[in-house]
Amino acid sequence: MALLSEGQIIRETYEVERFLGEGAFAEVYRVKHRFLGRQAMKVFKRGGMTLTEIEEMLGEAIMLSRIGHPNIVRVFDANVLETHKGLCGYFTMENVPGGSLEKFWHSHGTKFIPIETTIDLMKQVCRGLSVAHRQSPPIIHRDIKPQNILVGYEAEGLRARISDFGLAKKVNPLTLLATTAGTPAFKPPEAFSDAKGDSCAADVWSIGTSLYLMLTDRLPFDLPASLGWGSRNLFEEKFPAASSVNPDVNNSLDRLIAKALDYNAEKRFKNADELLDALDSWRPGLDKIMNNSKPGLNEMSKRALGIEHTSPNKDEAEKMATKAIELKKTGKLAHAADVMEEAFNKWPDLRSRYENYVKLWRCGISM
Repeated sequence: MALLSEGQIIRETYEVERFLGEGAFAEVYRVKHRFLGRQAMKVFKRGGMTLTEIEEMLGEAIMLSRIGHPNIVRVFDANVLETHKGLCGYFTMENVPGGSLEKFWHSHGTKFIPIETTIDLMKQVCRGLSVAHRQSPPIIHRDIKPQNILVGYEAEGLRARISDFGLAKKVNPLTLLATTAGTPAFKPPEAFSDAKGDSCAADVWSIGTSLYLMLTDRLPFDLPASLGWGSRNLFEEKFPAASSVNPDVNNSLDRLIAKALDYNAEKRFKNADELLDALDSWRPGLDKIMNNSKPGLNEMSKRALGIEHTSPNKDEAEKMATKAIELKKTGKLAHAADVMEEAFNKWPDLRSRYENYVKLWRCGISM
Protein backbone atom coordinates (compact mmCIF):
# COMPACT_ATOMS: atom_id res chain seq x y z
CA MET A 1 0.00 0.00 0.00
CA ALA A 2 1.41 3.37 -1.03
CA LEU A 3 2.26 5.85 1.69
CA LEU A 4 0.42 8.72 -0.02
CA SER A 5 -2.64 8.96 -2.26
CA GLU A 6 -3.53 11.25 -5.16
CA GLY A 7 -5.22 14.43 -4.04
CA GLN A 8 -3.90 14.16 -0.48
CA ILE A 9 -2.89 17.47 1.11
CA ILE A 10 0.37 17.47 3.05
CA ARG A 11 0.90 20.03 5.80
CA GLU A 12 -1.58 22.39 4.11
CA THR A 13 1.10 23.08 1.52
CA TYR A 14 1.52 20.17 -0.92
CA GLU A 15 -1.09 18.39 -3.02
CA VAL A 16 -0.08 14.89 -4.11
CA GLU A 17 -0.55 14.62 -7.88
CA ARG A 18 0.85 11.20 -8.70
CA PHE A 19 3.20 8.40 -7.74
CA LEU A 20 6.51 8.53 -9.66
CA GLY A 21 8.40 5.48 -8.42
CA GLU A 22 10.13 3.85 -5.49
CA GLY A 23 13.38 2.34 -4.32
CA ALA A 24 14.37 0.12 -1.43
CA PHE A 25 14.01 2.88 1.16
CA ALA A 26 11.64 5.50 -0.20
CA GLU A 27 8.73 6.37 -2.47
CA VAL A 28 8.72 9.41 -4.76
CA TYR A 29 5.68 11.47 -5.69
CA ARG A 30 5.00 14.51 -7.82
CA VAL A 31 3.40 17.15 -5.64
CA LYS A 32 2.16 20.68 -6.23
CA HIS A 33 3.28 23.34 -3.78
CA ARG A 34 0.50 25.85 -3.19
CA PHE A 35 2.79 28.73 -4.21
CA LEU A 36 5.90 27.32 -5.89
CA GLY A 37 4.45 24.83 -8.37
CA ARG A 38 5.46 21.25 -9.02
CA GLN A 39 8.11 19.49 -6.95
CA ALA A 40 9.11 15.90 -6.26
CA MET A 41 8.59 14.53 -2.75
CA LYS A 42 10.69 11.66 -1.44
CA VAL A 43 9.02 9.87 1.49
CA PHE A 44 10.97 7.31 3.48
CA LYS A 45 9.16 4.01 3.90
CA ARG A 46 10.26 3.28 7.44
CA GLY A 47 7.60 4.61 9.79
CA GLY A 48 7.33 5.13 13.52
CA MET A 49 10.83 6.49 13.94
CA THR A 50 11.88 9.00 16.56
CA LEU A 51 12.71 12.52 15.45
CA THR A 52 16.40 11.76 15.98
CA GLU A 53 16.17 8.72 13.69
CA ILE A 54 14.27 10.74 11.09
CA GLU A 55 16.94 13.44 11.19
CA GLU A 56 19.55 10.78 10.45
CA MET A 57 17.40 9.45 7.60
CA LEU A 58 17.22 12.97 6.16
CA GLY A 59 21.00 13.13 5.92
CA GLU A 60 20.72 12.95 2.12
CA ALA A 61 18.62 16.13 2.04
CA ILE A 62 21.00 17.91 4.38
CA MET A 63 23.99 16.87 2.28
CA LEU A 64 22.37 17.98 -0.98
CA SER A 65 21.35 21.35 0.45
CA ARG A 66 24.93 22.01 1.50
CA ILE A 67 26.59 20.98 -1.76
CA GLY A 68 24.43 23.11 -4.06
CA HIS A 69 25.26 22.86 -7.79
CA PRO A 70 23.24 23.18 -11.03
CA ASN A 71 24.04 19.56 -11.86
CA ILE A 72 22.94 18.20 -8.49
CA VAL A 73 19.23 18.02 -7.76
CA ARG A 74 18.06 20.91 -5.54
CA VAL A 75 16.35 20.31 -2.20
CA PHE A 76 13.64 22.74 -1.03
CA ASP A 77 12.16 21.40 2.19
CA ALA A 78 12.44 18.58 4.74
CA ASN A 79 9.94 17.59 7.42
CA VAL A 80 7.75 14.77 8.76
CA LEU A 81 4.23 13.58 7.99
CA GLU A 82 1.79 11.02 9.34
CA THR A 83 1.16 7.90 7.24
CA HIS A 84 -0.49 4.53 7.81
CA LYS A 85 2.97 3.35 8.90
CA GLY A 86 3.30 6.12 11.45
CA LEU A 87 5.54 9.18 11.37
CA CYS A 88 7.73 9.28 8.23
CA GLY A 89 10.39 11.72 7.11
CA TYR A 90 10.27 13.37 3.70
CA PHE A 91 12.02 16.00 1.65
CA THR A 92 11.04 17.86 -1.50
CA MET A 93 13.29 18.52 -4.45
CA GLU A 94 13.02 19.92 -7.94
CA ASN A 95 10.72 18.02 -10.26
CA VAL A 96 12.30 17.00 -13.57
CA PRO A 97 9.47 16.07 -15.98
CA GLY A 98 11.81 14.39 -18.45
CA GLY A 99 12.71 11.82 -15.81
CA SER A 100 15.93 9.87 -15.63
CA LEU A 101 18.78 9.48 -18.10
CA GLU A 102 17.74 5.83 -18.33
CA LYS A 103 14.30 6.94 -19.55
CA PHE A 104 15.85 9.49 -21.92
CA TRP A 105 18.13 6.77 -23.32
CA HIS A 106 15.32 4.29 -23.74
CA SER A 107 13.13 6.83 -25.55
CA HIS A 108 15.52 6.77 -28.51
CA GLY A 109 14.43 3.24 -29.39
CA THR A 110 16.73 1.57 -31.93
CA LYS A 111 18.69 4.79 -32.46
CA PHE A 112 21.78 5.82 -30.52
CA ILE A 113 21.60 9.07 -28.59
CA PRO A 114 23.54 11.67 -30.66
CA ILE A 115 27.13 11.47 -29.47
CA GLU A 116 27.43 15.20 -28.78
CA THR A 117 24.37 14.98 -26.51
CA THR A 118 25.80 12.00 -24.62
CA ILE A 119 29.15 13.71 -24.06
CA ASP A 120 27.48 16.94 -22.95
CA LEU A 121 25.32 15.12 -20.39
CA MET A 122 28.28 13.14 -19.04
CA LYS A 123 30.29 16.35 -18.67
CA GLN A 124 27.45 17.84 -16.65
CA VAL A 125 27.42 14.76 -14.41
CA CYS A 126 31.15 15.20 -13.86
CA ARG A 127 30.70 18.88 -13.01
CA GLY A 128 28.17 18.08 -10.34
CA LEU A 129 30.06 15.12 -8.91
CA SER A 130 33.37 17.00 -8.89
CA VAL A 131 31.92 19.36 -6.26
CA ALA A 132 31.31 16.36 -4.00
CA HIS A 133 34.74 14.87 -4.76
CA ARG A 134 36.41 18.17 -3.82
CA GLN A 135 34.98 18.15 -0.30
CA SER A 136 37.40 17.48 2.53
CA PRO A 137 37.26 14.55 2.96
CA PRO A 138 35.70 13.74 -0.43
CA ILE A 139 32.06 12.69 -0.67
CA ILE A 140 31.50 9.74 -2.99
CA HIS A 141 28.09 9.01 -4.48
CA ARG A 142 28.49 5.19 -4.64
CA ASP A 143 25.49 4.64 -6.93
CA ILE A 144 26.02 6.61 -10.15
CA LYS A 145 23.89 5.05 -12.90
CA PRO A 146 21.41 6.31 -15.54
CA GLN A 147 18.47 5.82 -13.18
CA ASN A 148 20.05 8.26 -10.70
CA ILE A 149 20.72 11.00 -13.25
CA LEU A 150 17.76 13.27 -14.07
CA VAL A 151 17.54 14.98 -17.47
CA GLY A 152 15.31 17.92 -18.35
CA TYR A 153 15.19 21.07 -20.44
CA GLU A 154 16.21 24.52 -19.30
CA ALA A 155 16.46 27.72 -21.33
CA GLU A 156 20.02 26.76 -22.35
CA GLY A 157 19.10 23.19 -23.35
CA LEU A 158 19.31 19.81 -21.66
CA ARG A 159 20.48 19.81 -18.06
CA ALA A 160 21.58 16.73 -16.14
CA ARG A 161 21.21 16.54 -12.37
CA ILE A 162 22.61 13.84 -10.11
CA SER A 163 20.03 12.51 -7.68
CA ASP A 164 19.74 9.81 -5.02
CA PHE A 165 22.64 10.67 -2.77
CA GLY A 166 21.13 8.31 -0.20
CA LEU A 167 24.21 6.07 -0.30
CA ALA A 168 26.68 8.95 -0.48
CA LYS A 169 29.41 8.80 2.12
CA LYS A 170 32.48 10.72 3.20
CA VAL A 171 35.59 8.62 2.66
CA ASN A 172 38.14 7.85 5.34
CA PRO A 173 40.52 10.86 5.15
CA LEU A 174 43.55 8.59 5.57
CA THR A 175 42.73 5.84 3.08
CA LEU A 176 40.32 7.83 0.84
CA LEU A 177 38.18 4.68 0.83
CA ALA A 178 34.69 3.77 2.03
CA THR A 179 32.71 0.55 2.25
CA THR A 180 31.13 -0.64 -0.98
CA ALA A 181 27.45 -0.01 -1.72
CA GLY A 182 25.38 0.65 -4.82
CA THR A 183 24.32 -1.26 -7.94
CA PRO A 184 26.67 -4.16 -8.80
CA ALA A 185 26.41 -3.74 -12.60
CA PHE A 186 27.94 -0.24 -12.28
CA LYS A 187 30.61 -1.07 -9.68
CA PRO A 188 34.35 -1.57 -10.34
CA PRO A 189 36.42 -4.72 -9.71
CA GLU A 190 37.61 -3.59 -6.27
CA ALA A 191 33.99 -3.51 -5.07
CA PHE A 192 33.88 -7.30 -5.43
CA SER A 193 37.20 -7.94 -3.69
CA ASP A 194 37.54 -9.05 -0.10
CA ALA A 195 38.37 -5.45 0.87
CA LYS A 196 35.21 -4.15 -0.91
CA GLY A 197 36.67 -0.68 -1.33
CA ASP A 198 34.82 2.37 -2.68
CA SER A 199 36.38 5.68 -3.71
CA CYS A 200 36.24 8.64 -6.10
CA ALA A 201 37.85 6.36 -8.70
CA ALA A 202 34.94 3.95 -8.19
CA ASP A 203 32.51 6.78 -9.03
CA VAL A 204 34.58 7.37 -12.18
CA TRP A 205 34.09 3.72 -13.14
CA SER A 206 30.33 4.15 -12.71
CA ILE A 207 30.33 7.22 -14.98
CA GLY A 208 32.48 5.32 -17.50
CA THR A 209 30.00 2.44 -17.49
CA SER A 210 27.09 4.85 -17.98
CA LEU A 211 28.94 6.61 -20.82
CA TYR A 212 29.65 3.29 -22.56
CA LEU A 213 26.01 2.29 -22.21
CA MET A 214 24.75 5.57 -23.68
CA LEU A 215 27.13 5.21 -26.65
CA THR A 216 26.59 1.52 -27.43
CA ASP A 217 23.25 0.51 -25.85
CA ARG A 218 25.02 -2.25 -23.96
CA LEU A 219 27.11 -2.67 -20.83
CA PRO A 220 30.86 -3.01 -21.30
CA PHE A 221 31.10 -6.38 -19.54
CA ASP A 222 28.97 -9.49 -19.97
CA LEU A 223 27.86 -9.85 -16.36
CA PRO A 224 25.96 -12.88 -15.02
CA ALA A 225 22.27 -12.62 -14.19
CA SER A 226 23.11 -13.74 -10.65
CA LEU A 227 25.55 -10.86 -10.16
CA GLY A 228 26.15 -10.08 -6.49
CA TRP A 229 28.84 -8.83 -4.14
CA GLY A 230 30.27 -12.33 -3.83
CA SER A 231 30.72 -12.74 -7.59
CA ARG A 232 34.25 -13.33 -8.86
CA ASN A 233 36.18 -13.30 -12.16
CA LEU A 234 33.87 -10.67 -13.63
CA PHE A 235 36.28 -8.50 -15.60
CA GLU A 236 38.75 -10.97 -17.10
CA GLU A 237 37.67 -10.40 -20.70
CA LYS A 238 38.51 -7.12 -22.40
CA PHE A 239 35.36 -5.19 -23.29
CA PRO A 240 34.72 -4.31 -26.97
CA ALA A 241 35.72 -0.80 -28.00
CA ALA A 242 32.72 1.49 -28.21
CA SER A 243 33.80 2.40 -31.75
CA SER A 244 33.21 -1.22 -32.83
CA VAL A 245 29.52 -0.72 -32.05
CA ASN A 246 28.89 2.97 -32.71
CA PRO A 247 30.66 4.39 -35.80
CA ASP A 248 30.45 7.93 -34.40
CA VAL A 249 32.87 7.02 -31.60
CA ASN A 250 36.50 7.74 -32.48
CA ASN A 251 39.74 6.28 -31.16
CA SER A 252 40.41 9.08 -28.69
CA LEU A 253 37.03 8.50 -27.04
CA ASP A 254 37.79 4.77 -26.93
CA ARG A 255 41.00 5.56 -25.05
CA LEU A 256 39.15 7.86 -22.64
CA ILE A 257 36.61 5.13 -21.86
CA ALA A 258 39.38 2.55 -21.44
CA LYS A 259 41.03 4.76 -18.80
CA ALA A 260 37.75 5.34 -16.97
CA LEU A 261 37.22 1.56 -16.92
CA ASP A 262 40.77 0.49 -16.12
CA TYR A 263 40.82 -2.64 -13.95
CA ASN A 264 43.47 -0.99 -11.78
CA ALA A 265 41.87 1.85 -9.80
CA GLU A 266 45.21 3.68 -9.57
CA LYS A 267 45.38 3.92 -13.37
CA ARG A 268 41.87 5.33 -13.73
CA PHE A 269 40.98 9.01 -13.68
CA LYS A 270 41.31 9.72 -9.96
CA ASN A 271 38.10 11.71 -9.65
CA ALA A 272 35.33 13.45 -11.58
CA ASP A 273 37.51 16.52 -12.17
CA GLU A 274 40.11 14.51 -14.10
CA LEU A 275 37.45 12.78 -16.17
CA LEU A 276 35.81 16.14 -16.88
CA ASP A 277 39.12 17.55 -18.13
CA ALA A 278 39.45 14.61 -20.52
CA LEU A 279 35.88 14.99 -21.79
CA ASP A 280 36.41 18.74 -22.27
CA SER A 281 39.51 18.00 -24.36
CA TRP A 282 37.78 15.40 -26.54
CA ARG A 283 36.78 16.44 -30.05
CA PRO A 284 34.53 14.42 -32.39
CA GLY A 285 35.89 13.02 -35.62
CA LEU A 286 39.54 14.06 -35.25
CA ASP A 287 40.83 10.51 -35.67
CA LYS A 288 37.78 9.07 -37.41
CA ILE A 289 39.88 8.01 -40.40
CA MET A 290 41.53 5.42 -38.14
CA ASN A 291 38.20 4.03 -37.00
CA ASN A 292 37.28 0.74 -38.69
CA SER A 293 33.82 0.27 -37.19
CA LYS A 294 30.90 -0.41 -39.47
CA PRO A 295 27.35 0.71 -38.81
CA GLY A 296 24.82 -2.09 -38.39
CA LEU A 297 21.41 -2.88 -37.00
CA ASN A 298 21.12 -2.15 -33.31
CA GLU A 299 19.15 -5.32 -32.56
CA MET A 300 19.92 -5.35 -28.83
CA SER A 301 19.06 -1.69 -28.42
CA LYS A 302 17.92 -0.57 -24.97
CA ARG A 303 17.78 -4.07 -23.43
CA ALA A 304 21.05 -3.87 -21.52
CA LEU A 305 19.54 -2.96 -18.15
CA GLY A 306 16.94 -5.70 -18.30
CA ILE A 307 14.11 -3.25 -17.58
CA GLU A 308 10.81 -3.50 -19.39
CA HIS A 309 9.46 -0.26 -20.83
CA THR A 310 6.55 0.85 -22.90
CA SER A 311 7.62 1.07 -26.52
CA PRO A 312 7.80 4.52 -28.09
CA ASN A 313 4.25 5.61 -28.93
CA LYS A 314 3.93 8.23 -31.65
CA ASP A 315 0.15 8.66 -31.41
CA GLU A 316 0.15 9.19 -27.65
CA ALA A 317 3.13 11.53 -27.93
CA GLU A 318 1.37 13.63 -30.58
CA LYS A 319 -1.70 13.92 -28.35
CA MET A 320 0.48 15.09 -25.46
CA ALA A 321 2.24 17.60 -27.72
CA THR A 322 -1.16 18.97 -28.78
CA LYS A 323 -2.17 19.23 -25.11
CA ALA A 324 1.06 21.12 -24.37
CA ILE A 325 0.32 23.61 -27.15
CA GLU A 326 -3.18 24.16 -25.74
CA LEU A 327 -1.77 24.71 -22.25
CA LYS A 328 0.65 27.24 -23.70
CA LYS A 329 -2.26 29.16 -25.23
CA THR A 330 -3.84 29.51 -21.78
CA GLY A 331 -0.60 30.89 -20.34
CA LYS A 332 0.34 27.75 -18.37
CA LEU A 333 3.86 27.69 -19.74
CA ALA A 334 5.53 25.63 -17.02
CA HIS A 335 2.83 22.97 -17.23
CA ALA A 336 3.04 23.01 -21.03
CA ALA A 337 6.80 22.44 -20.86
CA ASP A 338 6.33 19.56 -18.42
CA VAL A 339 3.81 17.80 -20.68
CA MET A 340 5.97 18.33 -23.77
CA GLU A 341 9.00 16.80 -22.07
CA GLU A 342 6.96 13.73 -21.18
CA ALA A 343 5.90 13.56 -24.84
CA PHE A 344 9.55 13.57 -25.93
CA ASN A 345 10.14 10.36 -23.97
CA LYS A 346 7.28 8.67 -25.81
CA TRP A 347 8.45 9.77 -29.27
CA PRO A 348 11.93 11.37 -29.40
CA ASP A 349 11.46 12.71 -32.95
CA LEU A 350 9.34 15.42 -31.34
CA ARG A 351 12.49 16.91 -29.77
CA SER A 352 13.70 18.44 -33.03
CA ARG A 353 10.26 19.99 -33.61
CA TYR A 354 9.52 21.34 -30.18
CA GLU A 355 12.62 21.54 -27.99
CA ASN A 356 13.12 25.24 -28.77
CA TYR A 357 9.54 25.85 -27.65
CA VAL A 358 10.27 24.14 -24.33
CA LYS A 359 13.38 26.27 -23.79
CA LEU A 360 11.35 29.43 -24.36
CA TRP A 361 8.49 28.26 -22.15
CA ARG A 362 10.99 27.60 -19.37
CA CYS A 363 11.95 31.27 -19.68
CA GLY A 364 8.32 32.35 -19.47
CA ILE A 365 8.17 33.24 -23.16
CA SER A 366 5.10 32.13 -25.13
CA MET A 367 5.76 31.15 -28.75
